[in-house]
Amino acid sequence: MTTAENKYQEMTQGPLGKAITKMAVPAVIGNIVAIIYNLTDTFYVGLLGTADSAASGVVMPLMVMIQSCGLLLGMGAANLLSVELGRKNIKRGQELVMTAFYSTLVFGLLIMVIGLCFRTPLAWILGSTRTIEPLAAQYMFPLLCSAPFYAASFVLNPTLRFQGLANDSAIGIVIGAILNIGLEPIFIFTFHLGMLGAGIATAICQTISFLILLILYIKKAIVPFKSSCFTFRGELWREMLATGFPSFSRNMMLAVSSDMLNVAANPYGDVAIAAMTIVTRILTLSNTAQIGVSQGYQTVCGFNYGAQLHYRVRRGYWMVVRTTAIFLTIISILQIIFAPHLVRLFQSDPSVVRLGSEALRIDSITFTVQAFIVVSNQMEQTLGHQVISTITGFGRQGLFLIPALIIFPHFFGFMGVMISQPVSDICTFLMTVPLQTYVLRSLRIEEKNHQNNLTSTVESEK
Repeated sequence: MTTAENKYQEMTQGPLGKAITKMAVPAVIGNIVAIIYNLTDTFYVGLLGTADSAASGVVMPLMVMIQSCGLLLGMGAANLLSVELGRKNIKRGQELVMTAFYSTLVFGLLIMVIGLCFRTPLAWILGSTRTIEPLAAQYMFPLLCSAPFYAASFVLNPTLRFQGLANDSAIGIVIGAILNIGLEPIFIFTFHLGMLGAGIATAICQTISFLILLILYIKKAIVPFKSSCFTFRGELWREMLATGFPSFSRNMMLAVSSDMLNVAANPYGDVAIAAMTIVTRILTLSNTAQIGVSQGYQTVCGFNYGAQLHYRVRRGYWMVVRTTAIFLTIISILQIIFAPHLVRLFQSDPSVVRLGSEALRIDSITFTVQAFIVVSNQMEQTLGHQVISTITGFGRQGLFLIPALIIFPHFFGFMGVMISQPVSDICTFLMTVPLQTYVLRSLRIEEKNHQNNLTSTVESEK
């Protein structure tokens, strides 16, 4: 039995919980290590001063934008790839991966050139103050230089994971993050490069991660790496862009809302921006484990949907929703209790600790609803409900959060900034319920039609 056939049997006929866990554990570990790096980065940069902490927060939306460009084609190719593997169509899988990979390298190169040419204006657009702008410009220079490789990593990582190679997809991310944790203090403090050193260390490790992922893909992927499979065929591009657009819009809205958060906090000074940057990093770490579990489900979902095993798609969905809801509830309680201690890990400024603790507690109140929102959004994307998936992903960081950040501070001051995310979470949850109900109902109809077709085929053969 070939590797592809073994993976098909494992995903579609093995114990459902075991399959999801096997895919989820490496994703969770990879995500947590990557976020720990971000928190370590926040810690090291925080030692330089409040303005430096704020500068790292200002540059964060740029990094999310680069991720988004990778995920547009990366997640589009990966989601379609898992379904094609469920259908045992390797050739089309090759076309998807190669087209996404080389196109993303080109997109990343364009971002690098444009960003380097307009670095200072970009720092202001991202929400810098006069004290933050030069630090942000220093920090983003090396990051822009590594943009093509960073973006392409978000093609290699999901396409490995959606082939059932979750361990390999996590290795490149984990090694890069661990190297960064070691290199960053050397470049910042030993070489006395400050924010520029932080950027150089990150850029080096992003490039190393890309190379590791590329080597692992070439050596281990079920769908072979074959450059000649790159295609300009319109049908494949349309399907890949439509499938990847929910991931792209979700991450772009994260970038835009992060920028809006910096702009909304700007009138309250560097202390406010630093506090919200730290809170955002803490919440991202708390959320990353449940995102990893959801990613594990996505792989299993794609295989089983392609194999038309609809009942396994549904069972896996509710299994993951329940598990992640319990996890996020526990995390929320811990965040509320230990908020000052968590913020103080990254910045000792009493004003930053006070504002950050208050914001973290407010955000934790609605944190649990993300279990339903995130898992539903990823299921919708994998099943091909692209419009619904885009709306759901767009809701939390765009449709509701951005207007809240514009309106609430006018009435409630900095408290308006802090309550914007919880209000957005509740609105997105209420919007997702009817949309996901429709998706689940459509899945049952597909299952019924498939069963009827099988019955008709059997009867005709008799």
